[in-house]
Amino acid sequence: MALRTITAETYRAFLASPAGAALGAGFLQCPSWADVKEGWRARLLGWGPDPEAGELTGVALVLLRQFPGTRKYFAYLPEGPVADWNDPDVDGWLGPLLEHLRRAGAFAVRMGPSPAYRRWDAALLKPLTGPGRRLGDVLASEVDPLGTAVAERLRARGWRRCGGDGTGGGGTGGDGDAQPRHVFQVPLAGRTAEDLWSGLNQEWRRNVRRARKEGVEVVVGSAAELPEFYRLLGMTERRDGFRLGRSLAYYERQYAVLNAEEPGRMKLYLARHQGEILAAHTMITVGRRAWYQTGASADHRREVRPSNALQWRMLLDAHALGADVYDMRGVPSTLDPEERTYGLLRWKLGTGGQVVETLGEWERALGGSANHALHRAFQAYLNRR
Repeated sequence: MALRTITAETYRAFLASPAGAALGAGFLQCPSWADVKEGWRARLLGWGPDPEAGELTGVALVLLRQFPGTRKYFAYLPEGPVADWNDPDVDGWLGPLLEHLRRAGAFAVRMGPSPAYRRWDAALLKPLTGPGRRLGDVLASEVDPLGTAVAERLRARGWRRCGGDGTGGGGTGGDGDAQPRHVFQVPLAGRTAEDLWSGLNQEWRRNVRRARKEGVEVVVGSAAELPEFYRLLGMTERRDGFRLGRSLAYYERQYAVLNAEEPGRMKLYLARHQGEILAAHTMITVGRRAWYQTGASADHRREVRPSNALQWRMLLDAHALGADVYDMRGVPSTLDPEERTYGLLRWKLGTGGQVVETLGEWERALGGSANHALHRAFQAYLNRR
């Protein structure tokens, strides 16, 4: 097993190969994501019998952020690496990966293993809401044995789960996770469009019909409409009490680099009513997976249900593209209807999918007292920002 720095072309070719596609890489592990993130250096790594020749069994996009005043780096693999976590010899590729990063000057590593941990069907959760209740209070519909095994292996090797082993706070992930620990997924494989429609609850079907009756038109936009998307996003943030902290330039850069990597990888969906854009949502596709990434909507004319119309169209398009799953990204862990964030979970539950608790993000220092000290200092630095 060899581990090397590889080109973006070699990396993308592996993701497109049958072996690479089977690993189900997310968009945060595509080479293009390195160009989205400013303030980070990037490395594309691959391991296998002969990485330079494209004979690979796994790859990783590593983002490196320099600790101020030092020549040391924090290494971050968002929702990565792209690896076979079923491999009983995890150390065969994880050990060389960590050693490579240590030699590159990394003092600590954070990664997001891909296996799921627990799943809750929407039908299970709907009747179990109540004051103070959280996902962890409900027996899961399914516990993934692979996720459990990977968690045990990582703990045995000194990794720490960033958000702890609870269900996290009321946000979209465990405390300390940069990416959402709890996501909502709608299975698409083996289902017809009629199956997807019947999977929606009555309120969702009623809202989609209402949008159609009111003349809401859903179209795929272009980069020219990103400023309007960003304006609506500002409205949404103020209304719902959250702040993503991203600029219009961030979304314009994301749209440009993802679509340069593969045309149509990122799409902007618009819902128009009486000539006005009332909602705009983004969708990203990689291989046989599709993600609803960011949604924005106006404060007025919400009764014509533009967001329901958008999501139904996006579900159908993801299905038509052959996606196995439609990932609606983060949901809160709360089941308390009185908590403000519960509304997001309630809305997504209406599609009839599943809440999936991922393994979350895991972190460890790369050995030595100096690296451990830097790791603690870096965590304190991030907490002050």
